[in-house]
Amino acid sequence: MNAAARARALAGVGRLAQAETAVREGLAETPADAELLGLLAGLRRLQGQYTDALEFADAAVAAAPGQSVVHIERAECLLLLSRGDEAETAAREAVRLAPDRPEPHRALARCLVLRRAFGEARAAAGRAVAIAPHSVPDLMTLAEVERNAGDRDAARAAAARALAEDPEDAEGRWMIALLDAERLRVRDAMRGLRELAADHPDRYGAPALSWPIRGLLAGLRRGLLAGVPIVAALAVADRWWDPASLLARGAAVVMALVTVGLALRVLMPAGRLPWLCVGLLPARTRRAIGAGLLAASGSVHLLLWYAVSPHWPTLALAAVAVAVLLAAGAVERT
Repeated sequence: MNAAARARALAGVGRLAQAETAVREGLAETPADAELLGLLAGLRRLQGQYTDALEFADAAVAAAPGQSVVHIERAECLLLLSRGDEAETAAREAVRLAPDRPEPHRALARCLVLRRAFGEARAAAGRAVAIAPHSVPDLMTLAEVERNAGDRDAARAAAARALAEDPEDAEGRWMIALLDAERLRVRDAMRGLRELAADHPDRYGAPALSWPIRGLLAGLRRGLLAGVPIVAALAVADRWWDPASLLARGAAVVMALVTVGLALRVLMPAGRLPWLCVGLLPARTRRAIGAGLLAASGSVHLLLWYAVSPHWPTLALAAVAVAVLLAAGAVERT
């Protein structure tokens, strides 16, 4: 078994460090081997070393510029480094070199999603599926494109096709759970996530099972960021239009009630498990979630208080609470 085959076998069972050792041993004998350089780039990428991975991908492209696969690997590395334009250029070169293969079209679709060119991304993913209609990765790429484009029905249909090919595919099961979550089918989503976490505890553990709380906070950030300025704008308009004050107080009540209703709609069906899983997250993330929950609760109370007693300091404090909520979200995502 040569170095490349040995590395692939080791990587296939999750032994990435040993696979990397096998590749480096092969490169010691043939340092310009494009296949080994591409494999090493992929292994470094899977281990989160994106800058190193790009260096090896660049070396692979220099060694074999006519091979589509090395351009695909380079595109993947550039995507992870948020260098979308360069990634798209690399993916298009891969498509040019191997237009009859699904992998380049799949890579191009992911690049196009990054710049929100959903029509082109859908077309690229569709070409990959047309070439390999039974390919689970290609079907899942199409599902991801459709989800990002906002067509959840099409995303679910693509994920269902992937699961029909491989019922145990983790990405497909994750996509179905995610789509259930986005449609607030909380019990269905939690059931899918519990089963997924049981089968793949390393990949889908506490971060995935805590989604009701984290997802709720994400929704509250968007809602309150839009709602509090509307209340403030109506309060300012009261200087020129008398009914605006009453509308501002009404908007504050509606915003508070919608926030509470959303929280109950998500957290009650989810049960205790998400709260237990939050306790397993890193301390920085736990603190950010706690601060976000306190800030969201404070915003609701302040909006209700403003509705009862409309004074500017109350509204200003609500805005501060929203700012804290946004800051906590930024920390949570890092």
